[in-house]
Amino acid sequence: MDGLAIFTDLDGTLLDHESYDAGPARPLLGRLSRAGIPVVIASSKTAAEIAPLRRALGLAASPAIFENGAGVLGPGAEPPEDTTARDRLLAALASLPTDLRAGFRGFAEMSVAEVAACTGLPSDAAARARARTHTEPGLWTGPEPRRRAFIDALASRGVAAQEGGRFLTLSMGGTKAGRMAGIAARLVARVTVALGDAPNDVEMLETADHGIVVANPHHAPLPELAGERQGRITRTAKPGPDGWAEGLEALLSRLGYRI
Repeated sequence: MDGLAIFTDLDGTLLDHESYDAGPARPLLGRLSRAGIPVVIASSKTAAEIAPLRRALGLAASPAIFENGAGVLGPGAEPPEDTTARDRLLAALASLPTDLRAGFRGFAEMSVAEVAACTGLPSDAAARARARTHTEPGLWTGPEPRRRAFIDALASRGVAAQEGGRFLTLSMGGTKAGRMAGIAARLVARVTVALGDAPNDVEMLETADHGIVVANPHHAPLPELAGERQGRITRTAKPGPDGWAEGLEALLSRLGYRI
């Protein structure tokens, strides 16, 4: 089925928010693979995290978008090791006024045990989550009214902040939507479908030809998105991989794809 490409977030979307299990979505993933429809991961996770996940999910033949669009991992490629981009980001973060900088605790300041505690990941997976090359996720621990000032101060230094399902992630460029457009062009995809659950998925959901907002009761629902009233973007009743399969099955049927 040439011409269709699917782009999906991981945590809270294809993977269960708490268990990180994709079980309910695996039958549909298998059918998509057999039909030759590429499923492209688009996640805030690192390339070091995505590479083994991509293999385990049977998606190694497709590229993957890592660290919220900061980079693309080619099919079968090994994770990059160059941290130049992240070093620049951390330097910009360190240049903030002390009162603003104190409100953000990023992965660079956390031990593997701390990352494991706040993500629910086992230690080896938490270590891969810390192996970042482009971005810095973390928790805003300061007064809520100062969050906006923190984000604005970073923006003046060329650093963007994106809200995900768990963390505030800092980046110096690249978005899921921008990477989706480039990959879709290389795949010669005439129809793009995006699935996500969090604020950092909104641009991708609105940019794709069709978007599916997967329910996630662990955070506030996304506001109404552009194209939702026209039916271009739909929402699932079920969360995580159950919702992923439910929403995508319904959309594929509506579009006339039989897999």
